[in-house]
Amino acid sequence: MLKFRVVWLAVLLLMWASRGSAQFAHVEHKQIVDAAGKPVLLRATNLGNWMVPEGYMWLFQGGPQSPSEIRALVLELLGPEASAAFWQKYRENYITRDDIALLHRAGFNAIRVPLHYSLFESDDAEGFQLLDGLIGWSRAENLYVILDLHAAPGGQTGTNIDDSAGYPWLYQSPQEQEHLMAIWRRLATHYRDEPAVLGYDLLNEPIPPFPKLANLNSALEPLYRKMAGEIRKVDAHHILFLGGAQWDGNFSVFGKPFDANGVYTFHKYWTAPDESVMRQYIDFRERYDVPIWLGESGENPDEWIAQFVKALEKNNIGWAFWPYKKMGKPSAVVSIIPPDDWGKIVDFAKLPRGTGHAEERLKARPEQETIARAFAELLERVRVQECRVNEGYLRALGLKADIVAVGAGEAAK
Repeated sequence: MLKFRVVWLAVLLLMWASRGSAQFAHVEHKQIVDAAGKPVLLRATNLGNWMVPEGYMWLFQGGPQSPSEIRALVLELLGPEASAAFWQKYRENYITRDDIALLHRAGFNAIRVPLHYSLFESDDAEGFQLLDGLIGWSRAENLYVILDLHAAPGGQTGTNIDDSAGYPWLYQSPQEQEHLMAIWRRLATHYRDEPAVLGYDLLNEPIPPFPKLANLNSALEPLYRKMAGEIRKVDAHHILFLGGAQWDGNFSVFGKPFDANGVYTFHKYWTAPDESVMRQYIDFRERYDVPIWLGESGENPDEWIAQFVKALEKNNIGWAFWPYKKMGKPSAVVSIIPPDDWGKIVDFAKLPRGTGHAEERLKARPEQETIARAFAELLERVRVQECRVNEGYLRALGLKADIVAVGAGEAAK
């Protein structure tokens, strides 16, 4: 009788797990499939510059690049109260329901969301409020959401993109690794029952291709295993996306897959737009019978993007191009029109920083009225209704190009 009860309990647990898994997209051999088992070829964009600002998307080439550097500039220009209010409004305006509705109309079926760990330090942190809204809109528009930890505690790259201190201490600091585990436990606990979340991209572009950092490669997969173990304690259903070393480009750091619901992701910029640059990843897919996914590409002419999309889809590889929105340049879904006096902000941003340069910076500082007006205009111009839709870029992606940015109510009509 005892054996019978144990077996019956095991059957019940299996049935419960199966019912839970049936609600979620998941991995089957070399493919990502939806809850019904139908293959899904991801066509996504990246919401870069929203929670993780990057200097080049503010036209700050030669100036501040990391989120912390940009925040320091805004603090210097606006002051404590106004800069705090600016960032709250910036995040509210940069991505709204109207942005997600536009992406749906264009034909995307997913979005990848770069996250900064500092926005998820508590269960009621601002990051969760922003993500909850985004996921609700995405669910309504039938878009999957991939959560990408772009800026991890301690830094996984040591460069501007992870907002680190200039060296990737994450791989050698037990304190920062525990901090990382706490962030992912919190995220996984919050979203474990949300089918609109496709999965978790554990670390964006770990370990740059700098010779002095090559010795960190051997630490990457063990760290992934540790993260996966912590996530699986609270979330058995969501896909885990694992990027290779050297900007998500090097899969030689991986051994045999250790999670049955994992996808391996690579990034490619400024390469030949053909099968030759994806051959090593295709071979990895065949060897281990797992899906692969292009998590980032772009920042190239439309002709290059069109060729690369065709090559990817010919090889049954889904994609997420970078980015959705940025200032000035047409290599995005939509472009932000720079504020009228933005050139003065850019010129000031490029001056040497630090208190040792305080006098020179004061001499070159724009008038406060000009500063306030430029940042107020920026808050309006990041709204999708004020942006320019780049039809050539959308056509290059094979998506619908004749779309306009409208309000949610108008879109519903």
